[in-house]
Amino acid sequence: MSSRDQAVRLVLRSVSPEEHLAFVRAQESASFLQVPAWGPVKSEWRRESVGWFRPGTGDEAAEVMVGAALVLYRQLPKVKRFLAYLPEGPVLDWASFSSPDVHLGDYTAPLLAHLKKKGAFGVRIGPPVVTRRWSSSQIKDGIADENVRRLDDIAPLERSVTGAAVVSQLNELGWIPQSVEGGFAAGQPQYNFHVPLTVDGRAKTEDEVLKSMNQLWRRNIKKAAKEGVVVSRGTRDDLAAFHALYVHTAERDHFTPRPLSYFQKMWDSLTPEEDDRFVLHLAHHEDDLVAATISVRVGAHSWYSYGASSTEKREVRGSNAVQWQMIRSALAAGAKVYDMRGITDTLDADDAHVGLIQFKVGTGGEAVEYVGEWDMPINKLLYTAFDIYMKRR
Repeated sequence: MSSRDQAVRLVLRSVSPEEHLAFVRAQESASFLQVPAWGPVKSEWRRESVGWFRPGTGDEAAEVMVGAALVLYRQLPKVKRFLAYLPEGPVLDWASFSSPDVHLGDYTAPLLAHLKKKGAFGVRIGPPVVTRRWSSSQIKDGIADENVRRLDDIAPLERSVTGAAVVSQLNELGWIPQSVEGGFAAGQPQYNFHVPLTVDGRAKTEDEVLKSMNQLWRRNIKKAAKEGVVVSRGTRDDLAAFHALYVHTAERDHFTPRPLSYFQKMWDSLTPEEDDRFVLHLAHHEDDLVAATISVRVGAHSWYSYGASSTEKREVRGSNAVQWQMIRSALAAGAKVYDMRGITDTLDADDAHVGLIQFKVGTGGEAVEYVGEWDMPINKLLYTAFDIYMKRR
């Protein structure tokens, strides 16, 4: 029997958080937005863990779990209908969809049927699948070239066969892409910046990662050490100090900060799941907190999730010191990717967003484009009303 024959017999049902976590732990990596502990962080959403199962063969159990997802349900105002959201999910063997024997519809059909019964008027997924990559040198050259405005203006270093297959199948199945100008969607960013921590199938050394950084980054890391910046692991009680610095950063950089309670929820929910699922990093110079960050790790993937820095004492380079410590910790944990999260696709030197990608490019990493988020309307009338409401916000 081919894998295609097995795939069409998939069934989906609710699973316990323990079953869900066991499946995630068996994978090389998965998004932290798809671990069961993420559900309680988003307390304004109802949550459910689901799993896909195929019949067992040979010495296997009667059925074998082949996929999992955290589903978040957001209720429409005054109507008992929900948007079902799978942020950066579901957790599947995405590489298998480049094979003609495996089709995404065999997974989405039971998912949609299940979510319809749960009262969903629409479903949003975000396959964690890369479609294209650009090297740091390509990006640096693009910013310097007045004829280049966006990543699309540069031929990518790599086009993913799996990414192309997933996009093709989503289109074929009638899913609607949600990407917007600049790469920032309503949910998760479509463009991220990665620092690869492996080369030729083996883990890089710290020296190799350092050598891939530009001269400014290496100099700043050395300067922080010379100035006596010390990076330590924080406790839950240190979240208040992190948050005060984070609010200061938000005022300086003009973004809306999350409340302290949000980070306390992250700590309380994520830290019991794994020792370094959620880690607070604090960079001190003498007695002053000059930078602070939060990292998250699931298997071989480590994320820089939130960051804050002081306007004073910027010359001691606390931000570089804390980033370097997060990279070192990711290497020590066996991570294959250090993910600096979202960027826009702009390479225009006059664009206010270009500074973000310039900072990240200094690490010697790469820009990656993901498949992005896709919607499937179940009740088209309610979905259209919701879409109009979101666009007016």
